[in-house]
Amino acid sequence: MSTSVNGVLMNDTAITTTSGNLRGQFTQVILAMLASTVGFWAWMIISPIQAFYSEEMQLSEGQISLMLAAPVLVGALGRIITGSLTDRFGGRKMFTAILLISIPAVLLVAVAGSIGSFVLLFIAGTYLGVAGTIFAIGIPFSSAWYEPKRRGFATGVFGMGMIGTAVSAFVTPRLLRTIGYFETHLLVAGIMLVMAVIVWFFMRESPEWVPNREPFLPKVMGTLKLAITWEMSFLYGIVFGGFVAFSTFLPKYLVTIYPDDVEPVGAGTRTALFAVAAVVARPIGGVLADIFGPKIISLISLAGIVTLAYVVGQQPAEGILTGVTFIAMASAMGLGMGAVFAWIGPSTPKEKVGAVSGIVAAAGGLGGYFPPLVMGATYHPESNSYSLGLWLLVLVGAFALVVAGMLKGARSK
Repeated sequence: MSTSVNGVLMNDTAITTTSGNLRGQFTQVILAMLASTVGFWAWMIISPIQAFYSEEMQLSEGQISLMLAAPVLVGALGRIITGSLTDRFGGRKMFTAILLISIPAVLLVAVAGSIGSFVLLFIAGTYLGVAGTIFAIGIPFSSAWYEPKRRGFATGVFGMGMIGTAVSAFVTPRLLRTIGYFETHLLVAGIMLVMAVIVWFFMRESPEWVPNREPFLPKVMGTLKLAITWEMSFLYGIVFGGFVAFSTFLPKYLVTIYPDDVEPVGAGTRTALFAVAAVVARPIGGVLADIFGPKIISLISLAGIVTLAYVVGQQPAEGILTGVTFIAMASAMGLGMGAVFAWIGPSTPKEKVGAVSGIVAAAGGLGGYFPPLVMGATYHPESNSYSLGLWLLVLVGAFALVVAGMLKGARSK
């Protein structure tokens, strides 16, 4: 019996043989997940201690929004390049390179905060976005380690590296209090260096991975001609973009809307729980997409996001309801993230998975870039409300729900 996988006819014996060559696959995906965790921690190191910058530098609402958005923008756009380079050089080299290249950015942020320079902080934060491109490396790396029917699981497990956002939100403010500002950044830089060494010596490419040496621009242009690229970019811009936006802006949101109930460290803890919920839900979304199809899980995710964004927009009193609402929203976003990348795997030629993943991941990052700016611009100080920005999320999410309903299910390429 023959089966079409990535456009190549293979018989069942060939598939069995291929699967047998993938020994150690789970260990390799876990290693990629850990590298991503460290990268995400560095990428999001500014957000959880934004109160420190605001107080020390007397920043305006607009400056805070720019400070938070700069790493997200570069982390988003840079994924197009990183994903394409991963197709050519492989995950081991790219993980190592991104971790090492991002270390000076963390140190520059430390210097900027120490001397109280917003201009240098903005420049360093923009450079820090390089760390956020690490996500585009792990999707093609993880996909190559698993057969198509289990790639939702593989990319979901790798995607748990988003927990670096939770680590940053929970640990960074506490390190700031315990060991000091500059020392916190030195510690993170040291962890990045150790992780880069571990990756270099212990990570290996899947035997199924084949380098794609097609020039960058033709490859990207060819990728942009694929319908799956645009379809998944839009959906991922909502689910992952929403996650990044809330992970970045939630500490600011909580201390602004509930100043008498939430202090900065508590806001960081809440943000960490938000990130953990999305991280846990992501592989579940991938597995469920493998079983029921990514379209169904994507629709469930988007419906949840729209409903819960409406609830948040009502600004309920701080307490159990707000806590449960944000956790549920994060879970809905996590399900959607797992489903989208489970959709990409079987629907994309394998030599273009990295390029498609990079563009889709970039779209997700861009989806997280604009909301903090919108929230800052639409904040109403008299009523102490971000309701207009949240209503925009409801409308965009509802539109995405309609679009997802019109798409075809995953199809093998």
